Amino acid sequence: MGRIKTQFVKRVNKELLKVHGEKFTEDFDKNKVLVNAHAKVECKKIRNIMAGYMTRLKKAQAALS
Repeated sequence: MGRIKTQFVKRVNKELLKVHGEKFTEDFDKNKVLVNAHAKVECKKIRNIMAGYMTRLKKAQAALS
């Protein structure tokens, strides 16, 4: 079983995906830099959770294509 993401993480990631979706990739390290640039996240742990969730969303999106 995986960890459950908070509504904040899901909501902000969906907004980022709508606005900057083409910039994000399946690479966690690149997504970490992009999340830091496009979202006002103070905590490193939350930034990493958001980047990981974005990576997961992009991998799922690629699998459907």
